[in-house]
Amino acid sequence: MEKINHSTVTTNGINMHVASIGSDSDPVILFLHGFPDLWYGWRHQLLHLSALGYRCIAPDLRGYGDTDAPSSVSEYTVFHVVGDLVGLLDSLGTEKVFLVGHDWGALIAWSFCLFRPDRVKALLNMSVALFPRNPLKRPVDGFREMLGDDYYMCRFQEPGEIEEDFAQIETVAIFRRFFTSRNPNPPCIPKEIGFRGLPDNPNLPSWLSDVDIKYYARKYDHKGFTGGLNYYGKNVWICFS
Repeated sequence: MEKINHSTVTTNGINMHVASIGSDSDPVILFLHGFPDLWYGWRHQLLHLSALGYRCIAPDLRGYGDTDAPSSVSEYTVFHVVGDLVGLLDSLGTEKVFLVGHDWGALIAWSFCLFRPDRVKALLNMSVALFPRNPLKRPVDGFREMLGDDYYMCRFQEPGEIEEDFAQIETVAIFRRFFTSRNPNPPCIPKEIGFRGLPDNPNLPSWLSDVDIKYYARKYDHKGFTGGLNYYGKNVWICFS
């Protein structure tokens, strides 16, 4: 990863860590990660697509990795995160981007397109399905009715609760669970079992190494999980409810 440059950009009241590669004159692809990912999840795409003539940019979003994590959950709405990205593009002198999002990054990318379509050339989103919105019900309430209180998004609603669960095991074990789970069912974390009770597969797939796992663990041991979990707060869903 020695070809990838790392910098800090001041935007929208926070300091944002940005990984980038490519010439300033190249068309720009902006990559947005989800939970519990970081810029690091795009490392292979950054290298490959920059070799094809693109400038590739992948920030740690607000609350993650080496980017600032405001303490209040009220500072993690899509308006805040989209504002971060607008400021990022302005600071880089970039007018329009190809936008790629995964998981929460896909929802943020969709919101960016709604608020600032003038800054987007094209959009590619992954791992978040579009579904009809019920204007009478918050998405989290709908998930709770369909999937129960143990559904992970519902478990993430109580401040500090899931952090205490995560604290019962080593962070490297948490990320092995995150990245090696192959259960196609909706992810549920029963309180009586906890995250520590889920299967821990020590055999990593070919695309994931111990070095990768330790990178994530090191960043989360330093920053904690709360910033990323704040994206699941009820106020964050204002654009989708």
